[in-house]
Amino acid sequence: MNKKYTVALTDAEREELNMCISTGENKAYKIKHAHILLKADTKGAGWTDKQIAEAFSCHHKTVYNVRRRFVEMGLSGALDRSKREHPPTPRKLDGEAEARLIALSCSEPPEGFGRWSLRLLASELVRLEIVESISPETVRQTLKKRIETASCSTMGDPA
Repeated sequence: MNKKYTVALTDAEREELNMCISTGENKAYKIKHAHILLKADTKGAGWTDKQIAEAFSCHHKTVYNVRRRFVEMGLSGALDRSKREHPPTPRKLDGEAEARLIALSCSEPPEGFGRWSLRLLASELVRLEIVESISPETVRQTLKKRIETASCSTMGDPA
């Protein structure tokens, strides 16, 4: 059976994979992918996908995908996971909405409150129709990300 994606490693690539495996400083998936490539090498062990999958406790599709990425993207493409182009859920706050959140958090809190809470900021963003809905956790993450650029006197210590 002719495989569509055959792995033929050079000596330098084989050495790099062996270093990846032996140092113990890499992530588990990266070490597994290195093992897969070494066993799939036509100049080396030349194992079948099924043998490799059984030996490393993974699905045969994983073996296929690692081989495919090696042929299409090279060694680094096969070892590293690809970064998503788009996050699984769209961002609630764009740049303008983030700026309005920061400005709001630096303003005086509503009457009866000593300072802005995350829940209060979230409800105010909805009331002002900046966003349709937002959780206090999203507000916290946004403020934490932007805290260096947003310094105002009303934002007290979190303690």
